Amino acid sequence: MCADPVTGPTRRTTAGPDPRITVAVITRDRSVSLLRTLDALAALPERPPVIVVDNSRDDTTRRAVHGHPAVSRLLRPAANTGALGRNLAVRHARTPYVAFSDDDSWWTAGSLRHAADLLDRHPRLGLLAARTLVGERGAEDPLNAVLAASPLPREPDLPGRPVLGFLGCACVVRREAFLRAGGYHPLLFFGGEETLLAYDLAADGWGLAYEPALCARHHPGPEGRTGRAGLVRRNHVLTTCLRRPWPVALRAGADLALAAVAARPGARRALRETLARLPAAVARRHPLPPHVEHAARLLDRHPDGGPR
Repeated sequence: MCADPVTGPTRRTTAGPDPRITVAVITRDRSVSLLRTLDALAALPERPPVIVVDNSRDDTTRRAVHGHPAVSRLLRPAANTGALGRNLAVRHARTPYVAFSDDDSWWTAGSLRHAADLLDRHPRLGLLAARTLVGERGAEDPLNAVLAASPLPREPDLPGRPVLGFLGCACVVRREAFLRAGGYHPLLFFGGEETLLAYDLAADGWGLAYEPALCARHHPGPEGRTGRAGLVRRNHVLTTCLRRPWPVALRAGADLALAAVAARPGARRALRETLARLPAAVARRHPLPPHVEHAARLLDRHPDGGPR
């Protein structure tokens, strides 16, 4: 069962701080939501150090979190770094493992300790994807079922179910693996950026696994994130251009063009931005090794392939 540090644990956890893991949080202009996340992280029995990357436009967030007991370091880049803020946080972490949260998500009691135990026991394991529960009622995020149904074959040196995707605010990485793979790609910035990192970790020889015993809580605000659908469309095409065979990339591009013609939300802007970034994607293109491409094709053919 998942536990919630706000409402109390639903399973017995080992007492005492865990020195093996840091939590990285990226935020932008959402100090109220961020404070709720920091309060939840401060209540965890693992007492992880928390690195906050503040992409905000003013000092509101800095003033709000000043002196908060959960925050071990506040990083304030000169410009909005998007998902690349996670790269910055990992570089500053001093623990072998790093868990990610957004400013509207946090980890449940015992999950971080269990993740560190699994990473200790499985040296090829580069990333653990957790189960995500959404809102006050703890509804299952649809991605949970997609990851649980992954068609990739079991691997004897990995726990859980092998995957090639995850949710950015509900995963734990081995710091060494993340840095060796290059972290999040600068061309994508934000929106569906996880798939490319999953590809790059697997191409570098690391294993990725979904473990539902690990649990993150996600409490998105009612406003949502404007323009996210278009960013995901754009980055899906760019990811295929960067790593997949050209026929796969061309199909993805054609699908986006058809969506733009049909005036689907965000599709026209996504097409313009994709075309603007396409030369850089071609210049940085590095196709996946055969075994990872084979895994990606298995997921393409799976009924629940979708976003991973």
